[in-house]
Amino acid sequence: MRILTVDDSRTMLAMLRHALGGAGFEVLQAEDGQQGLDLLKNESVDLVITDINMPVMDGIEFIKNVRASGLYSSLPILILTTESSQEKRDLGRAAGGTGWIVKPFDPEKLISVIHRVLH
Repeated sequence: MRILTVDDSRTMLAMLRHALGGAGFEVLQAEDGQQGLDLLKNESVDLVITDINMPVMDGIEFIKNVRASGLYSSLPILILTTESSQEKRDLGRAAGGTGWIVKPFDPEKLISVIHRVLH
């Protein structure tokens, strides 16, 4: 199973690579929404984990673009962010986000959520 992680924090990308790789997932990574979209043009993935607050293209716009492409209408997209307001959650859901996880994340809980979403 391949997972794309999109986050502007290299530390967060490294933590996600470690947690997901250790659980047996192949991990592709992008540092902003535009990089994530570019990657999805050439790669297939089973799930996306994206941050909200990023330069170039934020997570909400990234999700909207992924959903609008038509290729990934049913692709699970988990939002992993420091944001916890209901307003942001509603924006994420309206854009097409599948789930919401607040940073800092517990690797075991994240893996559990991924397994639930993928099965």
